[in-house]
Parts: sequence; C-alpha cells; structure tokens
Amino acid sequence: MPKKKRQTLTGYAFLAPALLIFLVMVVIPVIISLILAFTKWNFFSGFSGLRFVGLRNFNRLFASDRSFQTALINTLVYAVTIVPVTVFMGLLLAHFVNGRVYCQRFYRLAFFVPYISNMVALGAVFKFLFRSDGPINGILKGVFHVQAVPDWLVSSSLSRIPIICVMIYSGIGFCLIIYIAALKNVPKDLYEAAQVDGASPIKQFFKITMPMISPTTFYLVVVRLILTFQIFAAINIISESGKSSGSVSLVVLIYEEAFKNYNFGYASAEAWILVLFILGVTLLNFKLRKKWVHY
Repeated sequence: MPKKKRQTLTGYAFLAPALLIFLVMVVIPVIISLILAFTKWNFFSGFSGLRFVGLRNFNRLFASDRSFQTALINTLVYAVTIVPVTVFMGLLLAHFVNGRVYCQRFYRLAFFVPYISNMVALGAVFKFLFRSDGPINGILKGVFHVQAVPDWLVSSSLSRIPIICVMIYSGIGFCLIIYIAALKNVPKDLYEAAQVDGASPIKQFFKITMPMISPTTFYLVVVRLILTFQIFAAINIISESGKSSGSVSLVVLIYEEAFKNYNFGYASAEAWILVLFILGVTLLNFKLRKKWVHY
C-alpha cells in the first residue's frame, strides 16, 4: 500500500470514533426530529401510533396555539434585552479593567466567576432575591417605602425580570474576557494621535475603541443571541418550569410538550421553528455586519 494512502487511512481511523459519535448523537436525531415534525405521535403509543399529518403541526403553531405565540414573544423579549445589555456592560467593564486600575486580576476573576458558575445555583440565588419576602422587596419596603411590593415570580408582566437579570449577570464575565483580549490589540498609536488632536476620552472610546473592536462585538452578539434563544435552566429554576406563562421560552415549551405531554411530533415542529428562527437571525446579522463592522 502506498505511504500516502496508508497515512490517509490512519487519519480516518483516528477520526472514526468522533465521526461515529457525531453521526449517532447529532445527525441521526436531527433527521428523525425533522421527520417527526410532520407527524402526530405520542411516545407511549409506540410506532404503531405514528401518523403523518403534513403541515398541520406548523399551521396549528401560528394559527391557534396561544402558548407558542406567548413563548415566541417571550424569547424575543429575552433576546432584545439580555444581549445588548450584556455586551455593552461587558465592554464598559472590560474598558475599566483594562485601564490603570489596581487588582486587575482580582476584577477579572470576580466578573468571570458567574459565567463558570452553575446556572441552577445562580437561578436559586436570584429566585431567593426576588421572592415576595426576599431582599429585593425588603429594600423596596425599607428604603423606598413601597407598600404594595410586586410578586416577581408569579406576575405575568414581571416574571421575566429575574430571568433577564440572572442571564445578564452570568453572561457579563464571558464578554469581559473576550473584550479585554480585543482591547489589548488596539494600537496605542491611535490613542496618542487622538490625544494630540485634543480628543476627549469619551470621543476616543466611541471613535477609536468601538470601531476597532467591532468584529469582537459582532462575534459576541451572534453567540449571545444563539445562547439566549436557547434559554432554559434559568426559567426552569426561577419560575419553576413556567408556572407563570409570562416567562416561558420556546425551549421550555418544547421540553414540556415532549417530556411532559409526550407529543413528540408537535414538539419537533416547535423545535424546527426555533432552529429556523435562530438561523434567520444569524444570517441577518451576517448580512448587516458590513454596515457597522470594521476590518
């Protein structure tokens, strides 16, 4: 056997275990879920209960399923609130930490710890903070003298706030670390030239710093959007698996439909709507990047 062919076969032999796992754990389930999206199937009915319904699942989602429409709106609310705030606060803190401050390593660690912390633990902490008798309402009563304090975890209009807060808190550290690496690559000559021209620090930030790190901002926006669309653990812990319909996201709805109601066909249709939604938003970001990302 020629040496080049032997090397190629050796490479495929090393790749085979990973490719097999990817095929079994990713490719095959994706294909099966796509097929199930066009069927009506209760898990306990067995394969004999599998019935092809065409586009009926998708028609029902947008025509009459109020739960799906509410979850879709909630997911959009999470995306437009969590992502901009997390990225912007990460940038401000990175700019602060990257400056001439003492204990830079301590600040980096302090801000990064929430990101590597368990979301279940963070969710439990924020659930305690926003309880009806928790510290947040205690501050509202004691400091601001608010008598009718809100019930954050039950109210359909306020139940999203604790979830948004914990997601922002847990995501800032990741954005901060990435931004610090980007800020160190900005040429110092640009700031020196701006100082000679009399540019203020604020003007330097908006005219030099932000344009120079715009590729990093684009990356963080795309990544955080995808993660926010898949938000699950925070909702499951804080709202106790969506007792308040005002906080349910698409992923929580998919989970409940599949593993509580055992309607795998309908849950697969919801999952593919989520996939298409994430794909559409990601492609839109890539299309718009030429207008604000500088290379």
